[in-house]
Amino acid sequence: MEGYILVYFEKYEQVAFVISILLNVIIAVLGVIPSFFLTAANLVFFGFWKGTLISFIGESAGAMVAFYLYRKGFRKMSQKHVQKYPRVRRLLNSRGKEAFFLVFSLRLLPFVPSSLVTFAAAIGNISFLLFAMASTIGKIPALLIEAYSVYQVTQFEWQGKIILSLAAVYMLYSIWRRTFQK
Repeated sequence: MEGYILVYFEKYEQVAFVISILLNVIIAVLGVIPSFFLTAANLVFFGFWKGTLISFIGESAGAMVAFYLYRKGFRKMSQKHVQKYPRVRRLLNSRGKEAFFLVFSLRLLPFVPSSLVTFAAAIGNISFLLFAMASTIGKIPALLIEAYSVYQVTQFEWQGKIILSLAAVYMLYSIWRRTFQK
């Protein structure tokens, strides 16, 4: 996927950053496609710092657009269904400072899907402004970690990529095991 994006970046070099931001918005709204491949393309094409900044802008804009659309489309319909989940209910019913820190802290955790945080916040009570601030600030450390990791993977030879893949599989297995053993 990264290769296809790089082809478009090269073909439309003058507007590659706009393409990247629009792709991030689409990824955020869809909520099921991971953004790491776009981060990788940004890092390869724009360089580490500029690529990280473009990914940050795109992911922040994507979260805000997704929040707005989710709130308009799903809020009334899904609030009663999400009430079944006590951990999500806390974010749904929080306001002000508590909501800000919940969104912020959930953005810091790399294993919490960004779309789930955005969706829960959108159908909850947090204001758009508080969500935008908490989400954007929380994305800074998470995106720096993601960008650094992706950059290192793109610099590794095949051995490093295998080691990283095995580590990722082990982490996913550990999380899965803990989740389903409860």
